[in-house]
Amino acid sequence: MINVLSIVSYNFLPAKMGGQKGIAFFYNFLSKKVNLTCVTTKSNDASYAKGYTVLPILSESKFRYINLFYFFTLKKIIKQKQITHLIIEHPYYGWLGILLKTFCNIKLIVHSHNIEALRFKSMGKWWWGILYNYEKLTHKKADYNFFIQDEDKKYAITNYTLQSQKCTTITYGFELSQAPNQLQRDEAKEYLQHKYSIGVNEKILLFNGTLNYQPNLDALKIILSTINLALIEKVNFSYKVIICGNKLPAELNNLQGHKNIIYAGFVDDITLYFKGADIFLNPVIEGGGIKTKVVEALGYNLSVISTRSGAIGIPTELTNGKLTIVEDTDLENFINSIYAVNITSTIPQEYFEHFYWGSVVEKAVGLIG
Repeated sequence: MINVLSIVSYNFLPAKMGGQKGIAFFYNFLSKKVNLTCVTTKSNDASYAKGYTVLPILSESKFRYINLFYFFTLKKIIKQKQITHLIIEHPYYGWLGILLKTFCNIKLIVHSHNIEALRFKSMGKWWWGILYNYEKLTHKKADYNFFIQDEDKKYAITNYTLQSQKCTTITYGFELSQAPNQLQRDEAKEYLQHKYSIGVNEKILLFNGTLNYQPNLDALKIILSTINLALIEKVNFSYKVIICGNKLPAELNNLQGHKNIIYAGFVDDITLYFKGADIFLNPVIEGGGIKTKVVEALGYNLSVISTRSGAIGIPTELTNGKLTIVEDTDLENFINSIYAVNITSTIPQEYFEHFYWGSVVEKAVGLIG
């Protein structure tokens, strides 16, 4: 067996948001193939880990990213558990991974969730160039590089001058191997209709995301200021828009005051909303990487309308028309697509062959094994 140590430098257990789910599900399935130990922050609840050991020993302090003493702690763990491979999530602990690789004779794997430098560049951060060079160094020193989607991989191979045979796309996955059946979707829709007093003839539109994250907040503002206002004017189109997500900024505390908008806040079971809605709206135009909420929405057989930037990493040929893509600034086409979208088509099995977590992990193990 391969003995793997991973480092996750923030809270991900219990997994509530897309990025957290991406790590938690990846590890759940990976632990079926390798011996896995995860070192993470003290805020994590180890009882939520399935099939692997969690050691919540990292500090919550922002200085944890430069704490040199972690080298000695992890070196001891590596020796005790006979670790062969180290995974770092994101490039931020690159310095630590490089040191451990050098002094412990192990293989280093960088699990990238975005090209982080480009993500912060798109958000207008002046220091993105510094991160670019650090991220480049981290990937070049790694033995293997996992990227969340093909465009990220191509960018890194070209701009970070990486060896292509050491790089692969390990996409965000979906936990089910097939879509929910129609009965399950009908039951979920009835639940939403009853909970929020939605009429049986009203379309249910859904948006989900952490709302203090700027790309999601900007998308929500587009829904409120442009999309919803246009839908209100449409004759013979009855609908409600459900907004799910926590950390709503104070400036939008009047969200419920918008006509046809339902603010659900953070919900315990987002799967009911994915299964019960008719259309998922994704007018996200920045932030980089694959949008986990789009992968999940399609997996639950929900029709999705997305900007091109919001659909990066999802092959349309696998979606059987369930994914409609419009150009980032073409809001008129985005709105018209809401009226025209086919909500009766079914996501094909080929989608799950690509995005099912079991298949994703097989690919990862095949590269490092």
